[in-house]
Amino acid sequence: MATLLESYAAGRWIRAEDEGEPLLDAATGEEVARISSRGLDVAAMVRHARDVGGPAIRALTFHQRAALLKAVAKHLTGVKDELTTLSAHTGATARDTAVDVDGGIGTLFSYASRGTRELPNDTIVLDGGVEQLGKGGTFVGRHVYTSRPGVAVQINAFNFPVWGMLEKLAPAFLAGLPTIVKPASQTAYLTELTVRHILGSGLLPAGALQLISGSAGNLLDELTVQDSIAFTGSAHTAGILRRHPNVVDGGVRLGVEADSLNCSILGPDVRPDDPEFDLFVKGVVTEMTVKAGQKCTAIRRVLVPSGLRDAVIEALGARLSRITVGDPRNPDVRMGPLASLGQRDEVRKAVEALRAGADVVFGDPDGGTVLDGDPERGAFVTPLVLRAASGAPEPHDIEPFGPVSTVLAYADVDEAVTLAARGRGSLVASVVTHDPDVARSVVLGLAPWHGRVLVLDRDDAAESTGHGSPLPTLVHGGPGRAGGGEELGGIRAVLGHLQRTAVQASPDLLTAITGRWTTGAARRESDVHPFRKSLADLRIGDAIRSARRTISLGDIEHFAEFTGDTFYAHTDAEAAARNPLFGGIVAHGYLVVSLAAGLFVEPSPGPVLANFGVDNLRFLTPVKAGDSIAVTLTVTQITPRNTADYGEVRWDALVTNQDDKPVATYDVLTLVAKEWP
Repeated sequence: MATLLESYAAGRWIRAEDEGEPLLDAATGEEVARISSRGLDVAAMVRHARDVGGPAIRALTFHQRAALLKAVAKHLTGVKDELTTLSAHTGATARDTAVDVDGGIGTLFSYASRGTRELPNDTIVLDGGVEQLGKGGTFVGRHVYTSRPGVAVQINAFNFPVWGMLEKLAPAFLAGLPTIVKPASQTAYLTELTVRHILGSGLLPAGALQLISGSAGNLLDELTVQDSIAFTGSAHTAGILRRHPNVVDGGVRLGVEADSLNCSILGPDVRPDDPEFDLFVKGVVTEMTVKAGQKCTAIRRVLVPSGLRDAVIEALGARLSRITVGDPRNPDVRMGPLASLGQRDEVRKAVEALRAGADVVFGDPDGGTVLDGDPERGAFVTPLVLRAASGAPEPHDIEPFGPVSTVLAYADVDEAVTLAARGRGSLVASVVTHDPDVARSVVLGLAPWHGRVLVLDRDDAAESTGHGSPLPTLVHGGPGRAGGGEELGGIRAVLGHLQRTAVQASPDLLTAITGRWTTGAARRESDVHPFRKSLADLRIGDAIRSARRTISLGDIEHFAEFTGDTFYAHTDAEAAARNPLFGGIVAHGYLVVSLAAGLFVEPSPGPVLANFGVDNLRFLTPVKAGDSIAVTLTVTQITPRNTADYGEVRWDALVTNQDDKPVATYDVLTLVAKEWP
């Protein structure tokens, strides 16, 4: 008997109380493993995640969590060959495995990088600026994101046993949530191996990751108001989850990524000899054959101008005829089997239903040539192209989750958009066109119905990642039938796990709560210039008020000549006088900022190593010849870098004139040593 997969619960690996159900090799039908969760205490798993995992993760800053994700990604890279070997049992070719395994590891790297670059080295995130709630400035408000004391449950589909888990794990972990993973049974052996390697590395805090191999049992009964579920799978199962009492009435948040009848549209401007025509055909074939079409983002509907329908079908057939189907361990095989015989039967049923309103114009619905593998015990389906009338309802209602696409013709752009919308919401659509007007019309028509739209032409094709590739930097999800959920999207996905709260307080208390200086809060001035303080000594609110400097007409004229900025408001007295905003010669804004730097900079070598930027620069009041300026510089934020001997310091710079009116505000960004001799 094959190995019985184990679950990881409450800090230990647990074997089920029975022999489990067999999981079969997709190409040969041989038993790979067995699976069961009988006897698993899911209530103990939830308690362990909530009481042990959550506090341990939330004790870390976002940067520390990001560093752990990067370490996990590096560790999995080192065992990738083992994962790749096992992946072949799922029916995945080398190309398919790269999408799943390499894609999952790459997602961890991406979130590790973004977590360090875009999140603070803190445990809270600020959202937006400070809102003044009272006339005197003593009552202000600001939105903050904080971690929820909950559990992130992920219920995944069979088609991406590695990526499906890691793309959900990364943002949840960054957000401070422990994760319980429930993979689909057909390919759970690959998820289990991945989890074993992650846990075996010892990198994650105890309780951060747990695994259910087999049925989830009454897991949802144990979830409460701070918990969330991320589900990828069928609309039918999503409906069951949506009706669970804890989701309906208990406050458990449910995100769904479900069935999706994605389409690709060939623009009416494209002709058969245009490069866009070949790009379109190649894209459709790729999405039909990668993972044997078992992708939620695969192209199910091929929408083409009516005059090109036959040419597109012929081109698809020519390219698909070169696709070899068989055991993915054979290097000559271009497309492997479906994940299971059950999936093969589902695809065949869907094709039969589609044939009520469509004809098969390429492929054999009942079989076909197989290179290696067992044609009977293996879950093989050859690529199939169907042709349907635009009015046929079946292509817009039935999703064959395999290497099957249906070609439909449209008369004009409006009809193409209407046909796409009949899918009632999809994850992704693509439009292949080189016409800017077509691109705009189609994208604006598709956007309300799709989570992502790819616009492909000769200019971006070389760098395009393709129709069906979700990216960690962009939203993955879609409205309506596609589930209405949203995953990935860079830091958006992390913030989606956090709670946003409006905090109202005095500037001093808001500074204490957020760890960021708030305008109106107390400043600390001393005889020691803050540029002489290392990160160890610098504090939020440390400040310096500069001496004044008068800006002369000679300064303005010299700056204009030196920089070449001879805009009339700085050089032509008559024209400047007619300007309703200035009424005369004014100083360049950048002259004001440059002179301000000279007022607050401490020039000697010290802990301030470099200035690496300016944010939020605004010029508020014109500065005329004879006006004087002064600067108040205040430490607003201190962010140590975990991997360097320096950190980032953000300073609030307020430049005022002789009447104490603000003439410029901005943030100065510096790198400051953690220690200085």
